[in-house]
Amino acid sequence: APSTYDFRTMTILRGPTSDLIPSSSIFEMYPIGFTSIANHLEKNSETVRIVNLAVRMMQDAHFDVEDFIQRLAKPLLFGLDLHWLPHAHGSLEIAKIVRRYHPHTPILLGGFSATYFHHEIMQAYPQVDFILRGDMTEEALRQLVQRVRAGGGYAQVPNLTWRDEQGVIRTNPLTHSPATLDGIDYDFRRLMVSSIRDRDLLSYMPFQGWLNYPIMPATSCHGCVMNCVGCGGSSYAFQRLHGRDRPAFRSAEKLAEDIFHTASVSNAPIFVIGDLRQAGDAYMERFFSAIKGLRTPIIIELFTPATEEYMRKVADSMSNFAVEFSIESHDPAVRHAYGKPYSNEQIEATVTHILDSGAQRLDLFFMTGLPKQSYDSVLGSADYANSLLKRFNGDGRLRPFIGPMAPFVDPGSRAFEQPDKHGYHILFRSFEEHRQALLEPSWQFTLNYETRWMNRHDIVHSTYDACIRFAELKGRYNLIPMKDANEVIATLEEGKALATEIERYHQSGETHKITALRPRIETVNNNQGVGEDKELRLSSRQVAFKWSRLIWLVFKSWVDTRLRSRSES
Repeated sequence: APSTYDFRTMTILRGPTSDLIPSSSIFEMYPIGFTSIANHLEKNSETVRIVNLAVRMMQDAHFDVEDFIQRLAKPLLFGLDLHWLPHAHGSLEIAKIVRRYHPHTPILLGGFSATYFHHEIMQAYPQVDFILRGDMTEEALRQLVQRVRAGGGYAQVPNLTWRDEQGVIRTNPLTHSPATLDGIDYDFRRLMVSSIRDRDLLSYMPFQGWLNYPIMPATSCHGCVMNCVGCGGSSYAFQRLHGRDRPAFRSAEKLAEDIFHTASVSNAPIFVIGDLRQAGDAYMERFFSAIKGLRTPIIIELFTPATEEYMRKVADSMSNFAVEFSIESHDPAVRHAYGKPYSNEQIEATVTHILDSGAQRLDLFFMTGLPKQSYDSVLGSADYANSLLKRFNGDGRLRPFIGPMAPFVDPGSRAFEQPDKHGYHILFRSFEEHRQALLEPSWQFTLNYETRWMNRHDIVHSTYDACIRFAELKGRYNLIPMKDANEVIATLEEGKALATEIERYHQSGETHKITALRPRIETVNNNQGVGEDKELRLSSRQVAFKWSRLIWLVFKSWVDTRLRSRSES
C-alpha cells in the first residue's frame, strides 16, 4: 500500500524523508517478509500473489485501484503490510476498499507497526479481521490460512489478534518466535517466477524503478545488539515488541547461499542487512569462507568502527564490495546520546581502512533530529564531511549523505517509550493520530516529535540547509556533476521556501491557500531525492538480469507444476 491513499490527489510537501532509501516518499517498498511468507505458503501448496498497489499507482496516473481490487479473483485471505508506520493511512484505506468489494473475505495485517498498535487497530477499524504479531510470521500465517479454510479454530494460531463470534477481541500468546532464521526461505527467484506466472511483473516490483536497478537484500538477522535511541529495530524494541533478548541470526552458510541464489539471476548489488560482526568472529569467518569467489557487488553494513584486519578479511573474500556506515553526527556527544559511543578518531581510522582495502565505495550517513543536536550542530556535520573529503583528497569513493529521522520516531524505540530521558517530546501516541498526521500539508506537521534542542520548524529547516551544504560539497569535489548538484540545490531551496509558506498558512488558518501551491509542491516532490537515488547506486556496466537463467527457472517451475498436478490427480 502507499503511504497515503490516494496520494495522487493530495497536496502534501513530503520533503527529503526518503532520500536515503530505495523507495520514494510514497514509501512504495513492501517488506522483505512478503518474500519469505510467499515462499513458505507456496511450499505448502498455497498459491500466493503479491500486488504492489503503490508502484502500480506511481506507474500509471490513471490506474484504477478500486476496479483492480474488485476484479481480483476471490482469494481465501487478503494480507496487507503495516510494517513501517508511514503506511498507517494507506494500508487502512486499502483495507476499506477490499472490504467494500470482498465483504466476506477476511483481511489480515502484519508488521512491526501492526504489532505495536494491534489492540487499538482491532478496536477502531472494523475492516481488519486479523493481526499477526511478531517478526517471523511465516508459519503462523500458514496455520491461519488452514483455520480460515476450516472456518474457525483461531484460538490455536500463535501470535494472532482476532475477534470471536461475539466481536470480542482475543489476543493469542506470542509463542512463535524461532531462535534462528534458518527455517525461512528468502529465495527471491521464486517471486520472479511468480511474476511471470501471474503475468504481472509490475505488481511484484519492490519499488519504483527497481527494474533499472534491481538491488536485492540478504538478511543476516532479525534484531540488533545496538540500542540506537530512535530505532524500532533496536535491542530494546525487539525485546519489548517481539520478546527477543538477543538477535535471531541466519547461519553463515545459509546467508551465503541466499546471496549465491540471487547472484545466479542478477548482476545487481546485493545488500547484506545487519553488521556481520554481531554474531561473533566464528560466524564472520564462516561467512567469508562461504562467499569467497563471488563477483557480484556486495554492500555490507557497519554499526561500529572497523579494524584494518576486518576490512582486509572483507576484501579477501569479496572482489567487489561497498560499505555503508551510519555515524549520525560529527559531534561525539550527540552520537553517544543516540547510542553510538565511539570517537571521531575511530571513524577516521575506519574510513582509512575501508578505502585502503579497495572498497568500491563508502557511504557515510549523517542524520538530523537527534538528542543533544542543535541547528548549528546539524550544520556542523556538513563542515565535518568537508574536512573528511579534504583529508582523503576528494576520493570519489567516499560519499557523505544526510537526512532526517522522519517522518516518525519509531514506536517501541527508547525515544518513543522514554522520551523525557532522551530529550524528546512525542507529539502523537495513538495509531489514529499518526494516520491523520500523514495527511498534513507539510512533512513538518507530520513529524511525531520535537527535541529539547529543536522544534519541528528547526528540524525541517536545518535539514534543508544541511542537505544544501552536502550537495554543494559533492559538486565542489566532483562527486556528482555540478549540473546535478545545482538541480538538487534548487529543489531543496524550493522545498524550504514551500515549507515556510505552508507553515505560515497553517498557523494563520488559511489552509485553503495551500491548494494553490500544488503545482510547485508536485514539482518538488517529483524531483526530491532524484540526485541521491542516482548517487546511491553502485555503477555497473553489466545487464541487470541474467535472462537465460531466469527463462530456465520459469520453464523448470512450469514442468514441476505439471508433474505435481499429475501426481496429485
